[in-house]
Amino acid sequence: MKPLHLLIVLCCLANSALAAPAPASYVLENTEVRDLRAQALKRDYQLYVALPDSYRQGNKRYPVLFVVDANYAFPVVRNIAQRLNKHAGMEEVIVVGLSYANGDGGVYSRRRDYTPTTPRKHDYRSDMPGRQPAFGEAKAYGQFISGEVFPFIAQHYRANMQRKVFIGHSYGSLLGLQFLLTEPRTFEHYILGSPSLWYDAGVMFDREQAYAASHKDLPASVFFGIGGLEKLAAGKKRSRSEEDADMVADLREFDGKLTSRKFPGLKTRLRVFADEDHASVFPFVLTHGLRAYLTSAK
Repeated sequence: MKPLHLLIVLCCLANSALAAPAPASYVLENTEVRDLRAQALKRDYQLYVALPDSYRQGNKRYPVLFVVDANYAFPVVRNIAQRLNKHAGMEEVIVVGLSYANGDGGVYSRRRDYTPTTPRKHDYRSDMPGRQPAFGEAKAYGQFISGEVFPFIAQHYRANMQRKVFIGHSYGSLLGLQFLLTEPRTFEHYILGSPSLWYDAGVMFDREQAYAASHKDLPASVFFGIGGLEKLAAGKKRSRSEEDADMVADLREFDGKLTSRKFPGLKTRLRVFADEDHASVFPFVLTHGLRAYLTSAK
């Protein structure tokens, strides 16, 4: 083949490759994405909604699972809930994933929205160049969930809003504790995995003590879960700091304080999953947390 002809062939092949359509994305069935403006916060978020397979077939209302850190947790919750229904007879649910704020990095958004305070001592760096890290807006973000997300879901879906479940992990569980120790009836069940109880020198221990001093009841159902490997390394001295926290001991202590109050309306379970760490434990916490609340025909 002459050089000119070869060049023409190569150009044609290159143009064909450029013109070829991009491969299609994988889409989870029966899911929707909704945009929602947080009016008081002046930020935009998305809701990822997964509907049960039977949703189009009748007028039934379903329990609804609200999961934070949705960018990674939503497909995990959706798929495990679906599998528990199909293979273990657990009732169907609607899953609502709460995204990070549009335009914000995930670390930036969750530090700000899920934490109860600005830590008194910290050297955190921002994952967003030109913006200082932000903290302590859990109360305001929680008001967005209860005041704007709940009405939106109730209006647009057949959700049983008397059977709402909160699902969080790590910082997400701090947000769950914010609800639990301020407005516990916001959710009917809490699934809280590996809560960062070391945060701000253990501020949630202070919050729990303050709640107990001013309340005679804490009406809530809570499932706590954590990996057995989330403990302090040998030779280190435990403290209320991220570097020297024993998260297993912290959670046992926190749950012990709650149960010692003998609140008549409080039901807690704590499960430590051996051989699991902070990164791997979430599916186990979720599965057992759902079984602690949802009914099963089998």
